[in-house]
Amino acid sequence: MYRGLVALLALVVVAAVVSGCGDDASADDVTVAIKYSHYQPELITANAGEPVTITLRNDDPIEHEWIVGTADVHERHRTGTEPVHDAIPTEVTIPALSTRVTTVMFSEPGEYLYVCHLPGHEAYGMVGTVQVVGE
Repeated sequence: MYRGLVALLALVVVAAVVSGCGDDASADDVTVAIKYSHYQPELITANAGEPVTITLRNDDPIEHEWIVGTADVHERHRTGTEPVHDAIPTEVTIPALSTRVTTVMFSEPGEYLYVCHLPGHEAYGMVGTVQVVGE
């Protein structure tokens, strides 16, 4: 019986380690690290109608932003002049070497990009996706 418990425990530990090693995140609380002008993870999975708390940790010595939304939201920000984002949960400015926390909820399933629209950052690859799944 002891061997069986040890084997089961080892299997659970291995499964937990393997499930935590991907390039995506799925949970009620997610941390998005920003390093070298890239988001990590580049994929977040969320459930429609459920709040997700996002911790945005900027490890770079320059400011970034995290704008998540539909194509029209991103087009508005590509040509916009808003210097700071702090009033809308899906539009956050993260100063250099700092952390911001926001809670978002998506009512409809789909894929929503998150992008840093500071000059050149999107073209450099500072883009990720929130995949919202239905119930």
